[in-house]
Amino acid sequence: MPAYAIAHLQEAAPHPEIAEYIERLPATFEPHGGRYLVHATQHEVKEGSWPGHLVMIGFPGIAEARAWWDSPAYREIAPLRSRHIESDIILVEGVSEGYDPTAVVKAMREALPAE
Repeated sequence: MPAYAIAHLQEAAPHPEIAEYIERLPATFEPHGGRYLVHATQHEVKEGSWPGHLVMIGFPGIAEARAWWDSPAYREIAPLRSRHIESDIILVEGVSEGYDPTAVVKAMREALPAE
């Protein structure tokens, strides 16, 4: 099942360390099967607010995403970003092909109190 690293990055002033981080980042996730899905693109807010930027990296599975996050190569460059950009970052599993959301609804209905 695919997995994703999703980062919501706040606006930041340009800095040489951020440029270095961006240059070095692909070499940290490519060995784990990662690839950019969203990076340096415009977004359109439809509800709420979303200041800053979105980055999404896809992986073959959650094990690969975790291995990337915990890798010495990524841990080495992470401070180049975190010193200059406030961010929220999550790793999340995707759904399998053919996923049926009605199973979730069924479980939800079963958990409701009887009327």
